[in-house]
Amino acid sequence: MYTKLVALICALFRAPMRALSLLFLWLGALSGAALSVAPAPALAQDDSAAAIEEIIVTSRRREESLQEVPIAVTAYSGEYLEEIGAIDIVALTQSTPNTTLEVSRATNTTLTAYIRGVGQQDPVAGFEGGVGIYLDDVYLARPQATVFDIYDVERIEILRGPQGTLYGRNTIGGAVRYVTRRLAEDPTLEVKASVGSYSQADLLVMGSTPLSDTFRIGGTVATFNRGGYGDNLFTGEDNADKQILAFRGSAEWQATDDFFLRLYGDYSEDDSNPRHGHRFLPSTVTGDPVLDDVFDTRAGITTIPTSNAGLTQQVSQGGVGLLAEWSPNNLWTIKSITSYREDDTDSLIDFDNTEEDTFDAPVQYKNDQFSQEFQANYNGDRLSGVFGLYYLDANAFDAFDVVIGGSGVTAFTLGDYNTKAWAGFADLSYDINDTFNVSVGGRYTEDERTATVTRETFLGLGSPYFGNSGATSITVPVPGFVPTFNGNRTDSDFTPRVSLGWAPVDEHNLYVSYSEGFKGGGFDPRGAYQNPGVREGFEPETVETWEIGAKSIWLDGKLMTNFAVFTSDYTNVQVPGSIILFDANGNPSGFAGSTTNAGKAEIWGFEFEDVHQLTEAFSTKISIGYIDADYTEWLVGATDPVTMLPIFVDISDDRVFQNTPEWTGNLTLRYEWPLSLFSNQGSLALIGSASYKDFTYQFEIPQPLVDQPSYTLVDASIVWSADDNRYQLALHGRNLTDEEYVVANYNFATVDGSVIGFYGNPLTVTLTGTVRF
Repeated sequence: MYTKLVALICALFRAPMRALSLLFLWLGALSGAALSVAPAPALAQDDSAAAIEEIIVTSRRREESLQEVPIAVTAYSGEYLEEIGAIDIVALTQSTPNTTLEVSRATNTTLTAYIRGVGQQDPVAGFEGGVGIYLDDVYLARPQATVFDIYDVERIEILRGPQGTLYGRNTIGGAVRYVTRRLAEDPTLEVKASVGSYSQADLLVMGSTPLSDTFRIGGTVATFNRGGYGDNLFTGEDNADKQILAFRGSAEWQATDDFFLRLYGDYSEDDSNPRHGHRFLPSTVTGDPVLDDVFDTRAGITTIPTSNAGLTQQVSQGGVGLLAEWSPNNLWTIKSITSYREDDTDSLIDFDNTEEDTFDAPVQYKNDQFSQEFQANYNGDRLSGVFGLYYLDANAFDAFDVVIGGSGVTAFTLGDYNTKAWAGFADLSYDINDTFNVSVGGRYTEDERTATVTRETFLGLGSPYFGNSGATSITVPVPGFVPTFNGNRTDSDFTPRVSLGWAPVDEHNLYVSYSEGFKGGGFDPRGAYQNPGVREGFEPETVETWEIGAKSIWLDGKLMTNFAVFTSDYTNVQVPGSIILFDANGNPSGFAGSTTNAGKAEIWGFEFEDVHQLTEAFSTKISIGYIDADYTEWLVGATDPVTMLPIFVDISDDRVFQNTPEWTGNLTLRYEWPLSLFSNQGSLALIGSASYKDFTYQFEIPQPLVDQPSYTLVDASIVWSADDNRYQLALHGRNLTDEEYVVANYNFATVDGSVIGFYGNPLTVTLTGTVRF
């Protein structure tokens, strides 16, 4: 452990030096008659350096200083995210300890999220994530279209550890909160344009205006476009391209000093091409070799009858919401959050990534949800807290073929899942005296789920649902197979949270906390159900976590450190899976789910974050995460070789945690000095960062072909800003060493060696200009 820590620190310090060297080379290229650079300040300790600005968060559903919240939270302001050129929320995985945020396999905008070893990567309806994603305090029930591009954002908060009390269902790993900006009191107009590698061309226009002293409206239009990182050598299309159009608008009414209304809505459409991966093995069917470029592909799913049904790759999502806040007096604030959202996805997945119809899957997802939350916030001299009620009514629908060309059959699945959930919660904090405080909270949640799963096998490439009207239904010889399964279940749980804080002085806050998280059970969306009973499916999973933390301010506010150590008991872990069915001759003949509840797991680790303003010009950010996650019980059915009786075998020693690198780390250096550009007074900031991730397993069963060895990503930015903040010009370089790293994969080696990897973004350079009127 300690040897790896030393290696991690050395890697982080080496990489930014390379980044800073590139920064200074870029700066030299920019210099000319238009630039007037003041002498750079020395890097010695500067007592006049400004203190680090206080960060206000609403992680506990009320405004508090980040340093006073007894929760492990990383918060990013919108200004900081703009300065480093963060593209979408996936970029935050590089600097947040023990956190994995990545684009899901074979998608452009579906999110896979893991925090402290807890998460879920299968986007099929019927499975739900272990990390809650929130847009303006609205929980998003499905992962489709949640890889949000970063714009019009006030801040993003990442809460680590179970948040079952305040955030409820499916936050057993943590929560990601995307908070958009409120409208300004004065008229605003901002235009932001970017050009860059792979024909990148982005345009963002934001504006707002008051219509009276109490009423304001505003909106944003954005288009994000980029050519592919690779080519489809069979169809001639770009692979891993980007074509997104997005809108966001709001109206705010400050009716009185005590009453505020905000009506808001958003919509986005993703017309990017299907995203295909990289084959790690030659094809025995087509003879295609492994391609040299990891972003190139020969996927040919568009040749199956699906294309005749008009199905093309497209993702759209949108929603509306209404926020009402009323403060009847100085102690109480009543809040109502009402929201409706929906998303639609048409996707073309080529499991084998060859031009033949060997193993393909056209997919449709359609999701909608209505949610209502009421909160009552109390803020007294020594007692503060929140009381709330929550209701969710959601539907998740999917339909997909699994086309097995070698056998000439198609396994069709249709799933329709309804969820109705309600919860009541409370969280109170009390200052016992000037140094000690205690927080106590709890939430009762009840989830009711109903499911209809229809499975049918057809002779032919594609089902009638996806356009193959000539397909013939056949019977699959599975004993007791139920073609249409109807199930329902209700799961409930009480999730408490308790913390004790001690602040010996104003600059130091120490705490110990206990919290629980809960995720309800469900039904395998690919299951070959053999029992029409109501309890078939997988059971709820729970997490119990102890955490000890220290949040401190040092050196007259110039150094901020946050440290947390945690241990978790993870029970009934939901592990989705898929298996290939074979006929008597050993040929692939079907596709089914293999979801299980792994019995028990133990997780422990620590997180360290540091922000240091060394001088007025020079600052550093450091984050380090360590996690040790092990399955301690995973029972599977077997047959005793002697007695031939059924027994259970513990295979936990052969299973690993996916998407959970043991070590994560980030080092960011920022240096700024005055600089005049075209007669405008301003400043130039140089930012270099390196992020490290340890060896990462892609699934619970190790697969050497796609499991990702440790790697380091180097980013750098040059940002010039006018003193009045009217103009900004930035040059951003990401993955400057062009590291190739796998973030997701498919592992179906038994079907034409279909082991497919999906890679993170390659080296890119982006030039961005912003004008604010």
